[in-house]
Amino acid sequence: MRTHGWAGSTPADNEAAVKRILDGAASLIEEGRAVSVQSVARQVGITRQTLYRYFPDAESIQREVAREASADLLAGLATALADVVDPAEAVVEGIATCYELLRDNRRFALLFDRSGSGGVLEDVTSESAVGAGRAILGSLGVDWQQAGWDDDDLDGLVEFMLRMLISLIVDPGDRAQTREALRNFLDRWVAPAVACKRGDWIRV
Repeated sequence: MRTHGWAGSTPADNEAAVKRILDGAASLIEEGRAVSVQSVARQVGITRQTLYRYFPDAESIQREVAREASADLLAGLATALADVVDPAEAVVEGIATCYELLRDNRRFALLFDRSGSGGVLEDVTSESAVGAGRAILGSLGVDWQQAGWDDDDLDGLVEFMLRMLISLIVDPGDRAQTREALRNFLDRWVAPAVACKRGDWIRV
């Protein structure tokens, strides 16, 4: 592996070099600074030519940072919801916790960056996004089948949660200013629909 600089600490291999670059880019994002080939190279202590050996452009760096942020976000959600067994509580806490994680972590917010430099808003209900949401719901202690939810219902539920999340990101409003206010809002308007048994729904 060819290296140059690395602030006096050369990575052991290509994998370590890539991680150093991604960590540097993530630090820039957390600080609210622009991610460019030049800024990342300077942050890591290498030349632009060296960085180009690992990534072709800044967009590819941001895309990989977003991928790692996605994994971290899902892990955070799984941890936060580990003890939840009630379907309505799972949905309320899932939406609220995900919004709070995105709000408080700039790397997570990159997943919903309108610029398209990580994960664009229009992809939030993609098959992969719904699949990730299903994986989280399936990992909980909720007996979804017993509660009246089949596979199609759960796909729709995840899509609804994602769409609700996007609306909070785009326009959080006063309801999302505090932890209590956000959960009260979701408890009032979302929880009753989730608590309703499938057989009680009105089908048009």
